[in-house]
Amino acid sequence: MKKPTHGGNIKRLARLSGLPPSEIVDFSANINPLGLPYWVRGLVSAALNSVTHYPDPNSEDLVTAACERYGRPPEEVLCGNGSTELLFLLPRALGKKRAVIPGPSYSDYVTACEAADVEVYSYATSATNNFQLDPDALEAALTGNELVIVANPNNPTGAVLDSAKFRAIAEAHPSTEFIIDEAFGDFVEGFQSLAQDRPSNVTVLLSLTKILAVPGLRLGLALGNPATVASVRRIQPTWPINTLAQLVGARGLRDIAYVERTRAFICEERRVLVDALQETAELEVFPSGANFLLLRLHKPGWDAARLADILLGRGIAIRVCSNFAGLDGSYFRVAVKTAEENVRLIDAFTEILGRPARRRKRRTPAIMFQGCSSNAGKSVLTAALCRILLQDGYRVAPFKAQNMSLNSYVTRDGGEMGRAQVVQAQACRLNPDVRMNPVLLKPNSDTGSQVIVNGKPVGCMEVAEYIRFKGQVFAEIKAAYDSLASSYDVIVLEGAGSPAEVNLKHHDVVNMAMAAYAHAPVLLAGDIDRGGVFASFVGTLECLDERERSMIAGFVINRFRGKADLLDDAIRFTLDRTGVPTLGVVPYVHSLGLPEEDSVSFKCAHNAGAAAADHVEIALIDLPHISNFTDFDSLGMEPDVRLTIVRKPEDLNSPDAVILPGTKNTIGDLLSLETTGIRCKLMDLVGSGATELVGICGGFQMLGKVIADPHGMETSKKTVPGLGLLDIETVLAEEKTLRRFQGRHVESGHELHGYEIHHGVSERFGLTPVVISSQGEHDGAASPDGRIWGAYIHGLFDADDFRRWFIDRLRIRKGLPASDRGQTVYSVEPALNRLADIVRASLDMRAVCRIMRL
Repeated sequence: MKKPTHGGNIKRLARLSGLPPSEIVDFSANINPLGLPYWVRGLVSAALNSVTHYPDPNSEDLVTAACERYGRPPEEVLCGNGSTELLFLLPRALGKKRAVIPGPSYSDYVTACEAADVEVYSYATSATNNFQLDPDALEAALTGNELVIVANPNNPTGAVLDSAKFRAIAEAHPSTEFIIDEAFGDFVEGFQSLAQDRPSNVTVLLSLTKILAVPGLRLGLALGNPATVASVRRIQPTWPINTLAQLVGARGLRDIAYVERTRAFICEERRVLVDALQETAELEVFPSGANFLLLRLHKPGWDAARLADILLGRGIAIRVCSNFAGLDGSYFRVAVKTAEENVRLIDAFTEILGRPARRRKRRTPAIMFQGCSSNAGKSVLTAALCRILLQDGYRVAPFKAQNMSLNSYVTRDGGEMGRAQVVQAQACRLNPDVRMNPVLLKPNSDTGSQVIVNGKPVGCMEVAEYIRFKGQVFAEIKAAYDSLASSYDVIVLEGAGSPAEVNLKHHDVVNMAMAAYAHAPVLLAGDIDRGGVFASFVGTLECLDERERSMIAGFVINRFRGKADLLDDAIRFTLDRTGVPTLGVVPYVHSLGLPEEDSVSFKCAHNAGAAAADHVEIALIDLPHISNFTDFDSLGMEPDVRLTIVRKPEDLNSPDAVILPGTKNTIGDLLSLETTGIRCKLMDLVGSGATELVGICGGFQMLGKVIADPHGMETSKKTVPGLGLLDIETVLAEEKTLRRFQGRHVESGHELHGYEIHHGVSERFGLTPVVISSQGEHDGAASPDGRIWGAYIHGLFDADDFRRWFIDRLRIRKGLPASDRGQTVYSVEPALNRLADIVRASLDMRAVCRIMRL
């Protein structure tokens, strides 16, 4: 089979290697490693209906953009179906009989001249001079009235011309026509294009497909003498550039920022790549100012073709340069690509050429669940995959860079983290660790949150302030991830909200930015129970840039009711539209038995009747800033308890107990009880003597006589009256109390465990404490008859014996016998195992493990 003369034939490379195209890293083609600019897909999508009309034959907007970019009039701008088309047309249009082409050079320069019956004179520049063009040698080759074709920077060497000297040569030889190919000029830092101050006998070729990473669109320009441009147009086919290419080209010419970002990226990655390659004695690296490098192999018995064959078997393609004039079979070219891809190339070289590979830090395999929206099931799916991998013998840990939740937990070492990651840690059978959730945001207003970093509060910030802080906090996030990942076999990450929130993407630290840092392929979850899941999948991808899209490894449909094969047509449609496979359809799981991932579900929850007829009713007040609402999940699991969520006074009938839960804004939520009318109804119930009233944390503070706020943490008022139901006074302190609790309930004697998260310090006057810690510290307060009580301890109802004692006391007070049913054991273990079984059966686990390279 004939050897290819160009790089980038990905189908041929896949066929030769036996690998799918997606598994080949193509160093043979010099395309922008940053990929498509973010705007290309949206621009093409919006303009797609315009392809029903013929394209503008004059490419007016594209020409205008070129005039703006290069400061030339329209009659000097020529558009083509790639710069290669213009390269083949120019020798015909210029009508010269002889061409001078210094080598090594792009082989199509000779081919284009031969196709126009132009005699070619080639000579080679010297390797000892790093293939730099010698102006004297070029002038010595000129006889007059010929054509000269030169690349700047040179392909394949990357050598950059001295533009001033070349301009002087052109001006000194007015009968000679010069074509200077600047196809890779946009990649060169400080590049001096001949498009500005261009001599009249110079035509500059420009390639937009390389810098914009759209070689499949075919788009090139030439800037030349009006007579030359007119001559080419006379022999050029009508409609040389399609509509979409014209649109992309015009926008690309105006996107100077993208060019500057690319140049900076190439400069740094090229430097790192050169330094690494120069450590291999068998490789000679030539200086380059472009986005590629020319190398020479010095290994006895080897040539570049042999090296290329071995590399291709490993999914790496390089460009053998033996068909470039002046180069033999020992030369080859490699593109400068991303840091990860460059490392892969370097490691392959060191291994193949018999040198010990540099010991590199092992990257922990990882995968990430992101969602089309909040509450798509990311947290639960993350917990499920954690348990599945644990069952399969891996040491696995969860990670969520940033969590916004009022549902938090205190670790053994006194750090605060989100409860969702606590459940995920339980799925891994690990102790919760703040490294699993290094940033926790606890909203305390519509526009601000308390910011907790590595388990400790660092202050309250409004949105704009936190956005400015993100640059600093991302370093903390990455350090936490690195520390965690170094201790485990695999990490399962969770995103937040949606990666398609375009107003947030530029300062993202939790979705694609974190996935990129962890090298974690992304599974995008969608909640089909809400409807519109397939539109959400497609729409989400449309809002991602190309690098982000490439990180989406699969879709997961969550909470489906019915037979999965009913979705086959829609799944095929989504695959055809996006190229992304659906890797699982997870059914709707009733009564999951796990704490809710955040307050979204809780706020949307509706009341349901109790399973038992002889039940007690416990009302939970849904405060505007309710926190740690999972404190009461265990009560809701009891068969003889009806847990009612109260949002307005009419929801509060005659319950056997009312619970005021924790809150992130005690004073604000206390005042809301008054404005909603719940306070009045609550006081009537307490006055009747039939209802027990319990306060937890902030709810406990509300039960007292007064709450003082001397530091203005929640209000400008110094003191605010409480409900006055317990003789306690609370002062809000600047320093937050974060600690675990182990002790006993005073009245029942039952053992308790939990944790404290609060800013207040409460003083008790003549009242009995509710709990005593194992260190002898008293907490909480109870009225003399025990019907009104509260404590700071979160999670106290999780203790099975105490919970049953509390419920039985309500039953007896109601005239019901104490329950003779076996106690409900509050444990997430059965629920996690059940969840893992369901998700394992629903996901293509073989594909998931392959994606993670497990």
